[in-house]
Amino acid sequence: MSMEPSERLLNLPHQFFADLVGRAEILRRAGNPVINLGQGNPDQKTPSAIIEALKEAADNPAYHRYIPFNGLFELKAAVAEWYRVHHDVVIDPEREVSILIGSKIGLQEISLALLNPGDKAMVPDPGYPDYWSGIRLAGADMVPMPLDADLDFLPDLTTWRSDAKLAFFNYPNNPTGRLASAEFFDEVIQLAARDGVVLAHDLAYGDIVFDEKRSISLLSRPGGKEVGIEFTTLSKSYNMAGWRLGFAVGNPTIIRYLDLLQDHLHCSQFGAIQVAGITALRQPLETLDVLRNLYQQRRDRFIESAAQVGWRIPPSEGSVFVWCPVPTSETAVQFCDRVLKESYVVLAPGTGFGTAGEGFVRVSLTASTEQLVEATRRIGDLL
Repeated sequence: MSMEPSERLLNLPHQFFADLVGRAEILRRAGNPVINLGQGNPDQKTPSAIIEALKEAADNPAYHRYIPFNGLFELKAAVAEWYRVHHDVVIDPEREVSILIGSKIGLQEISLALLNPGDKAMVPDPGYPDYWSGIRLAGADMVPMPLDADLDFLPDLTTWRSDAKLAFFNYPNNPTGRLASAEFFDEVIQLAARDGVVLAHDLAYGDIVFDEKRSISLLSRPGGKEVGIEFTTLSKSYNMAGWRLGFAVGNPTIIRYLDLLQDHLHCSQFGAIQVAGITALRQPLETLDVLRNLYQQRRDRFIESAAQVGWRIPPSEGSVFVWCPVPTSETAVQFCDRVLKESYVVLAPGTGFGTAGEGFVRVSLTASTEQLVEATRRIGDLL
């Protein structure tokens, strides 16, 4: 019997990074000393208070049954309080918060909730590939917005498409590690309001900023909540990537659409994990300071070590990544392939994030300082 996949599956973008990780795993199983700097997978432990909250809640039989499909109101209230403390934004927890089984799901679901076949959605290039997946699943068309190095990796807004229905943004940015100014957000909001384009801002790395800089919430700017929503996650700020808990916050109409879609697709995240999420959001601000300092120290040591072998890399401003120019005449893929084969170091080629990523590789800071330094030593031997 012939079993063919749907056109929907065939149209999905190629899972480039799954292949990369698979090749690295083959080398690792063969006994090679692989250092994986290709994934943003936090290596620190979830804070103990969050783990204890999960353990206690897991014993509560109320969470052994189905909970409300839209999630726990107490968690939504904690999200609203987090926005008040971190971004001075007032959020209605009942109408303006949607609980997600990881923000990755929400970043795809917004396309399914808003786009029809043939609609246009703008995406940053380079940008997070899961934006593409939701657009393709919706049958819509993707319009790249190249991030211009001369504009500090902001998109050139003269290329803005007034005929699009949705536009994705992400600052602190993955993969470039750059921040955006309040003035930039204000300009984008004005364009979106003028043309009826919904903004989807990915704030996954909002807590991880360096050199005493601050990230900006879309919702903190005038008109931001009227034109879009913002996605946050516990994965990076609290080392909870495997817990799968995130949030969409903002325009109540869009939140209602997301919740309706999720009513059909999910039964919400396990209630005990949501209770633990409340504890995470109430962690002292000092917890985030410790994490920021760790990543900044790693960033600084990596860049210093790379410079010692002749690889000049500008410092990132935020996120858990460093966006590094390819130090040879090779393409990004060629350089990453050679580094993996000869040095057993996994780097992510910039073209895995879009064609405008050519000439760069992304390095993750979710490895120890010792591994980062050793990786630059091995790469230095190739250079």
